[in-house]
Amino acid sequence: MTRPEIGVYLPQMGFSFDDVLHRTRRCEELGIDSLWLYDHLYGPGMPEYPSMEAWTLATALLARTDRIRVGHMVLCNQFRHPVTLAKMATTLDQISGGRLTLGLGSGSIEDEHRRAGLQWGTFAQRSARLGETLQILHQAFTEERIDFTGEHFTVSDMPIKPGAVQHPRPPIVVGGVGEKFTLPLVARYADVWNVPTYALGELEHKLSALRSICEDIGRDPDSIVLSIEAVMALAPDDDALPGIRSLAEKRFGMAAFGLHEAGLIGTGPAIVDRLGELVEMGFGQIVLFTHDRCSDQTLGLLASEVIPHL
Repeated sequence: MTRPEIGVYLPQMGFSFDDVLHRTRRCEELGIDSLWLYDHLYGPGMPEYPSMEAWTLATALLARTDRIRVGHMVLCNQFRHPVTLAKMATTLDQISGGRLTLGLGSGSIEDEHRRAGLQWGTFAQRSARLGETLQILHQAFTEERIDFTGEHFTVSDMPIKPGAVQHPRPPIVVGGVGEKFTLPLVARYADVWNVPTYALGELEHKLSALRSICEDIGRDPDSIVLSIEAVMALAPDDDALPGIRSLAEKRFGMAAFGLHEAGLIGTGPAIVDRLGELVEMGFGQIVLFTHDRCSDQTLGLLASEVIPHL
């Protein structure tokens, strides 16, 4: 069994830069593979709460670390023109020495678009714009030049230099499970498919759906890294488990977080067993919310009691 990439998801709502930098450096010191931020103009449902901008924060973290990969789960395609995004991505890949992972989605919070005066549209329209962005990014990374005419974007002979450090490109992650719009984009353009927390109860069905779509277009489904996003409540011992379970249910008890579907509540051995099941299902990347927002203790337990045993 090959060890999956283990990352932690750290939505930056309510954190200072020093808070996020400390956790990122701690992950790097402990050998955790990746750290993931969210991309919202404010914390969903909490517009008055402090929340740093996603790309600026990722740039600062990558400039102050040496090994860890940083990405977003996921960038909102509505926020940045695809040419600008391509330039941002190649530049940050250069700055970081090839440690950027490029997560991208069609947008999820209508309210922040309305407040900012940004275009929203139907899910079909947002998915179509995302599909054109993914085509533009592929061209930018492969050819270091964009010449594209679509329904939503037209780009004429635009150079993208310097190109990315990573070849053939920084890994492109597409998140979501919609079978009509999202999974076809995954099958055509993604290097990594991320299953969000809200879909953890449908893993087998969604895996089957993606494989079927890949077969229809002639893509080998094994060429796509399977990624999962899940909440983990990791306890140091059995005595601490009830309190940790309670905190996890308080913070992540909403159905959308899939806390119980994930099955990642327990001490180290139980977590290892469950992650092993996910690896056996084919998941090569696991991105974890922690019950306590990445405390030093929990990151240490993850590094010492879980990762070495996978």
